[in-house]
Amino acid sequence: MRKLILEEWMSLDGYVSDKNDQLDFFTNLTPEQNKYSDQDQLKFLETVDTILLGRKTYELFVDFWPTATTDKEVIADKLNELDKIVFTNTLTSAPWGKWKDAEIISGVATDAIRKLKSLPGKNMVLWGSISLAQALMKENLIDEYHIQLCSVVTSGGRPLFPTQTDFRRLVLSEVRRYNTGTVFLNYTTG
Repeated sequence: MRKLILEEWMSLDGYVSDKNDQLDFFTNLTPEQNKYSDQDQLKFLETVDTILLGRKTYELFVDFWPTATTDKEVIADKLNELDKIVFTNTLTSAPWGKWKDAEIISGVATDAIRKLKSLPGKNMVLWGSISLAQALMKENLIDEYHIQLCSVVTSGGRPLFPTQTDFRRLVLSEVRRYNTGTVFLNYTTG
């Protein structure tokens, strides 16, 4: 069975956005600062064949990634080539620039994820999309958590984990430290 991997950037105090719902705490890094994590990200993308996005994250990504080039963003071509699914009840199409359109799935996302996990293929990654991520956490549908822990404290914002989540013990399977101060943590559900 293929795995669902949630990858999130998070502040030291556990938030995936700041008090103003902004992501500036991790988006202001220069390409030079990101060069080591970008190479790791490129290797990671070889293990997945599908990117899952909620509507809001799709709208953020589609404004940047389809026109990004590998001279500035090492992962651009690989990311753009992968299949994408957008979970939304409002959009009817999800174009991706000159690349293949993203598929739209409406309705109950957890049911669709269960079906996707049972299909053959490589792993799937869910980026951002915190409302969707939290719904999947509540249903125990996340197999791995890739946390990019940023060396900032936002003092509030949107927490990664929903307060209604049952107690869960995760297994730390990998740690990487980057020159930006960011630490990559890979947790599995055991």
